[in-house]
Amino acid sequence: MTDLAFRVAGHADVPALHRLIESAYRGDSARQGWSHEADILDGQRTDAEELSGIIGDPAQVMLMAHEGERLIGCVRLVDEGAGVAYLGMLSIDPTLQAGGLGRRLMAEAEDTARTRFGATRMRMTVIKSRHELIAWYQRRGYALTGAEEPFPVDDEKFGLPRRLDLVFVVMEKGLIAP
Repeated sequence: MTDLAFRVAGHADVPALHRLIESAYRGDSARQGWSHEADILDGQRTDAEELSGIIGDPAQVMLMAHEGERLIGCVRLVDEGAGVAYLGMLSIDPTLQAGGLGRRLMAEAEDTARTRFGATRMRMTVIKSRHELIAWYQRRGYALTGAEEPFPVDDEKFGLPRRLDLVFVVMEKGLIAP
């Protein structure tokens, strides 16, 4: 991935973003990677309407990673105010996972949150039963805060739970200026 480029998504990117995110989170294509939710959630992860809303909101950014012309990763950033940014919807092409792209996209997301939103802390939520994913974020410097948030079991736009015991844990990392 020598020609990896990052840029902020525009409305014309919605179809490609939607395909990438769905392939990374749901269905058989997601099972090609290690970070999918296909075994605990059915249905969609997002839709074009939500992605358009993110792109049109000045307090949010959808950062994309391209290799040449091919979209291979993305991540959502939200300015929560008071120096805190939220990171979510981290998506890597399942056929390219475990190759370092996630680390590179996370580093770019942290830099973007610092420069665009003035963030000094990054916050995220992860499904509590996703132990390997939580450990991966911990290796990137994120720590469990001890806080938990309910899973949106009634939000079909987020997915249909295969089990009812899902809950999010909250993780945070201080963002130190480079």
